[in-house]
Amino acid sequence: MTRYLRRALAALALATAAALLAAPAAIADTGEPAPVAQDGLWFGPELDWGSDGPDGYADRLGETPATYAIRLSYPLDDKARQDWSRAATAASAQGAVLVLSMEPRVPLADLTRDDAAAFNAMLEKMQGDYDTHHLVRFAPEMNGSWTSWGQQPREFVRAFEAVADVVHDGVSGAEMVWAPSYGAGYPFERADGRLDDLSPADLRALDTDADGLLTEADDPYGPYFPDADAVDRVGLTMFYFGKGESGAAAGRDVPLVSNSAPDGGEVAARLDEQWGYTVPQPETFYDRFAAGESRDLLLDTGALYDFSLDGDTELAVKQGWWRQVLAELPDHPRITAVTWLEAVREEAEAGAQEVDWRLTASGELASAFRADLAASGQVQWSPITEVITPEQASASTVQVRQGNDEMNWITGAAAVLAIAFLVSGIVGRMLPSWRYPDDSATRDLRIDMMRGFVIIVVVVTHIEVLSPYSFASLNIIGAITGAELFVLLSGIVLGMVFPAAVKRGGEWAAALAAWARARKQYLVALAVILLIFIVSFVPFIDASAIMTFTDRGTGEDGQATTGRVYDLYPNADRLLDYPPPWYAVRQFLLLEMGPWPFNIMGLFVVLSLAYPALMWLIRRRLWWLVLAGSWGLYALHITMPELSPLPSQFNAVFPLLAWQVLFTHGLVIGYYRRQIIRALTSTPGKILVGLFVVGYAGFLVYLWAGDSFGFEPAPFPAGLYGMLYDSGYPRIDLHWGRLLDLVLVITCSYAVLTVAWKPINAVMGWLWIPLGQASLYVFIVHVFFVLAVANIPGLDRQSFWQGTLIHTAVIALIYLMVRRRFLFSVIPR
Repeated sequence: MTRYLRRALAALALATAAALLAAPAAIADTGEPAPVAQDGLWFGPELDWGSDGPDGYADRLGETPATYAIRLSYPLDDKARQDWSRAATAASAQGAVLVLSMEPRVPLADLTRDDAAAFNAMLEKMQGDYDTHHLVRFAPEMNGSWTSWGQQPREFVRAFEAVADVVHDGVSGAEMVWAPSYGAGYPFERADGRLDDLSPADLRALDTDADGLLTEADDPYGPYFPDADAVDRVGLTMFYFGKGESGAAAGRDVPLVSNSAPDGGEVAARLDEQWGYTVPQPETFYDRFAAGESRDLLLDTGALYDFSLDGDTELAVKQGWWRQVLAELPDHPRITAVTWLEAVREEAEAGAQEVDWRLTASGELASAFRADLAASGQVQWSPITEVITPEQASASTVQVRQGNDEMNWITGAAAVLAIAFLVSGIVGRMLPSWRYPDDSATRDLRIDMMRGFVIIVVVVTHIEVLSPYSFASLNIIGAITGAELFVLLSGIVLGMVFPAAVKRGGEWAAALAAWARARKQYLVALAVILLIFIVSFVPFIDASAIMTFTDRGTGEDGQATTGRVYDLYPNADRLLDYPPPWYAVRQFLLLEMGPWPFNIMGLFVVLSLAYPALMWLIRRRLWWLVLAGSWGLYALHITMPELSPLPSQFNAVFPLLAWQVLFTHGLVIGYYRRQIIRALTSTPGKILVGLFVVGYAGFLVYLWAGDSFGFEPAPFPAGLYGMLYDSGYPRIDLHWGRLLDLVLVITCSYAVLTVAWKPINAVMGWLWIPLGQASLYVFIVHVFFVLAVANIPGLDRQSFWQGTLIHTAVIALIYLMVRRRFLFSVIPR
């Protein structure tokens, strides 16, 4: 075994040693985001995030709301960070604003500026990663007696201003929202006793009428208002508890005996500060803090329903409330956002019974609410901010250089391949003993060797550390990606082995075996997705390295999206619900989630399902029909790239309608391999192949020379080389240049392996051939190696020596697993 490892180290180092490329890290734009435009009422729910999510809510409502609200602990702990990140990811997929209700879990006096700085850092990260706009309700309902931070005016003001100062000095663009509760019944029954613990200074602040007592005659809002510069929006919590005026005060223990629709004009009376008060108020909350100070108002509201009680219907109760809210908006234009509690929870106001606040639990209710929102003509639906969809997340994983830099590598690779092709002709004549020994065998080891080389490139590319291997994979092998050869060679192998399968058991048995293999691939794909998700809950393992993808600034959008983090497991948390919602199950079953190094697996599953039917046509000499249909689908993709037959994750990176063209051609090439070899090795065939190889490489070199040395490459325009990459070589869509590159690489590589087989096999065959014969196995297990490397503590990904050691060790371990056939009975090969 030591001998094999020594040979591996030596051979791999010799095969890929080259100068190192250390590209400077791109720097994300740290400027403050542009203000978010608001052109109407922002409506959205406060979800029970433990059992619900934006996709489910939008599906039930039939519209995409502008905001989603979530309650988080402050100071931030690990759970709050995780919940926030998941909420921001889900909201960004709809371009929605996130309303944060930050609830202190320690005494206000213990909150520090460091806590505020940590919070602001997370704000800036979420905004930078997901373009999320935040409305921050810090310590909401601070005038209430039911919150641990309530009725402490001096400490609340200090804490609010400390957070506001840090947030306003930052670059997140977040808005600070001061949000007390509706004041009727203040200081509320539950304040009895606890007010005795307040300091004399706090009592003086709360005793606004200076009568020496804290009563309903005192101002329920003013003592808690911070410095005006600290407040960007104001908020007001105003729920309907269904108990009439006797239950006006939130937190008052008044029994709920029946479900009753709200009295007419109740919302208007509340906004006029006339409902539920025993002492008249000199001025309304709306006039004092919204209209009077030119601030927008965020109304937090909802109406409860207890299904265990008699009375009015749920529709009558909840529609009666929301219609009153909507009716007041024209007379209160500063109310620009409304959040509605969308949850089932216990309420003290209902005798600690569980009640339902939701508007979308039933189709009838959701339809009525949506119709009333639309009829109001005031609602601005999402997207409010940039939409970052799961499809964009998947597409972001294709990170390449653009323009001349990439074309230079493509041109250089084409030139080297052309030279190697010409030299192979000379070697074949002078050293015939080096040739590949048998062209008639069912298994072609040259194909296996190419597959082995390609799968090593895939492994090295996905384990993102600096080493000679990564330099070779990302730069020297610049003409094509490993994925293209991977798909083409897989088709060739399947086209070659199908006749033998038919010979063993007949065509139907061969088709059933192929479908069984496809089923196994699919189940393994689901298993890998689930395993990575499960591993993410293991302490001390950070699975975000493959469950999310951080934009390197080298994707389709260039530097503009550098540092943006994309979630590749949309709604995965919902799979833990009982029962899990259908939309999450559907995303799982259709492979709409999964680790980024694994996304091509879905393409193989779909192609494998089509494989028997395609071979049925090819065996009947209808290969031309297969290819004609394949090119028709390819043309459909080129003309309508937005057309997506499947929502699967792979389709954003490897569009099925385009990438199937590689697989179908591989099947035809594999089935007719001997005839094709005979034709191409005939004299006319050699001439045609030589003209293509030299002509294509010469064309690229000629354009490169014109661009580099400043002459016009007649008859071509002077700027053609600069436009060549964008017009012909995008990786996702497999444009003409990428397809020509693939023909060039497969032709030249096969020719070189044919005439110099014995020395190449002696040096690298021991490694490349077994890995190539188990390439699908290697691809599946390499995902876990990517995760393992990402969790190596203290790893410096830019260290040449660490990267070389990591790449060598991973390749050696995978090689040993293949040689020992580890889990071969479970994992497809």
